[in-house]
Amino acid sequence: MVYRVYIKRLIDIFLALLIILLACPILMFTWGILLLQNQGKAFFYQERPGKNQVPFYIIKFKTMNDRKDKEGKLLPDNERLTLFGKYVRKFSIDELPQLFNVLKGDMSLIGPRPLLLKYIPLYNAEQNRRHEVRPGITGWAQVNGRNQISWTRKFELDVEYVDNLSFALDFKIFWLTILKIIQREGVNQSSERTMEPFKGFN
Repeated sequence: MVYRVYIKRLIDIFLALLIILLACPILMFTWGILLLQNQGKAFFYQERPGKNQVPFYIIKFKTMNDRKDKEGKLLPDNERLTLFGKYVRKFSIDELPQLFNVLKGDMSLIGPRPLLLKYIPLYNAEQNRRHEVRPGITGWAQVNGRNQISWTRKFELDVEYVDNLSFALDFKIFWLTILKIIQREGVNQSSERTMEPFKGFN
């Protein structure tokens, strides 16, 4: 309980600051290129549910342009993903701005990934327990298959993390995440890496 309430937050702040300092050249370079590519818009903001479903705006690097079809609707993701954006995603650089969400207290380095607000009514009571802790940049589901596992399994792993949250588990997830970034496992190697939208269970 002490780790969950106090120590985890202190570690989040310390590591987030450390990673920001170490990754500063990468952050600044990526920010500059995306600023030019996206007409002054280097970041992508989207409202997501945090701990206890409290909404916050997640921050990511903007890897897709805003091209639209003749009817004014955004083109599919794979058509809007820029060449530089592909590399930003490939090496998970697009996730780095979330370190500022961690500093703000919206997120943790490790926890269930924050999904879309529209999914909340679709969860059952057990799945909704994923919101008992701060969402994370990486999590137990991400190091156990990420986009290659089903929604059912992903939610099972999220709740498993909530029930077993500890320093040992966070430490394990942290290093497994680094290995998977290096090996680029669990990410679709096509132009779009996201899963099919969650539509609930019958």
